[in-house]
Amino acid sequence: MKRGFLVALLALGLASTFAAPANAQNWPSKTVSMVVPFTAGGSTDTVARLIAERLAPKLGQPVIVENRAGVGGALGSDYVAKSPADGYTLLVGTASTMAIAPHVYTKLPYQPVRDLSPITLLGTADIMIVVRSSLPIKTVPELLDYAKANPGKLTFASGGNGSISHLLGEYFKSMAKVDLNHVPYRGDAQMVVDLIGGQVDMAFGTAVAFLPHVKTGKVTALAVTNPKRSTTQTQLPTVGESGVPGYEAVQWFGIAAPAGTPKPVMERLNREIVSILAMPDVRKRFGEMGFDVVGNTPEEFKTFLEAENKKWKMVADVSGTKLD
Repeated sequence: MKRGFLVALLALGLASTFAAPANAQNWPSKTVSMVVPFTAGGSTDTVARLIAERLAPKLGQPVIVENRAGVGGALGSDYVAKSPADGYTLLVGTASTMAIAPHVYTKLPYQPVRDLSPITLLGTADIMIVVRSSLPIKTVPELLDYAKANPGKLTFASGGNGSISHLLGEYFKSMAKVDLNHVPYRGDAQMVVDLIGGQVDMAFGTAVAFLPHVKTGKVTALAVTNPKRSTTQTQLPTVGESGVPGYEAVQWFGIAAPAGTPKPVMERLNREIVSILAMPDVRKRFGEMGFDVVGNTPEEFKTFLEAENKKWKMVADVSGTKLD
């Protein structure tokens, strides 16, 4: 009796051992969801839809973009972190959700490095300081002069508490020694609308979100926060060379899955997404949005993510930004 039980137990163990690879090889057999932890219409949403549209025919299954906004991107990111590790729920992550949040939120329900498996870094995007066009400001030095002459009067918008645009504003205040008032939104889309409408004065945001409105003259771009001049917005100086030395950052976008997702699934996703990033029309579209395409391995993205967490911890400490 005991011997029969042990044989059955061993058979069950062997079956489960071979089940995971077999299931991974059959993946995908249903719709894949790409979760954007921000509202529709923003920069992350734009990037996600561009990838999803081309990923679906490669996988032979629908790929939908699911917007789960809230808490500066933490709500949607936590949803993915706690989803089944089966390759059907992916996160379109950013610097905000995968590198900044752990060092800003004191009660963050997920830890990116621990709870998410990096698939690939899609690319980096220029971040610009922009102001509403009706302000008499065309450069960073003029912004500094105006802010110091009108302490507490200028408002800066962000994509939400704890987002990269929020932290960059607080970091700017700290390094430039100016007094600005923060106005948080639930993502880029409404922030852009209100900046154009004059409800807020300025913002730190991606070229993906603001470049179309800069080109039409609805907002004025002052500088990029990149360490060096942008490869796409060459006419704009960096903030560092405009009077705030040492101030630098870039936004980035990447794809991740819940930790524990089978390796064959991760490899397939990486292969397909990197091939999409190599498409000429995709590279052209991203370039038009001020976006430098990357497309690396999961291991390279993991190393990048660890370095970004160290950097943004320093920025969070310098700015003193802490949220519940």
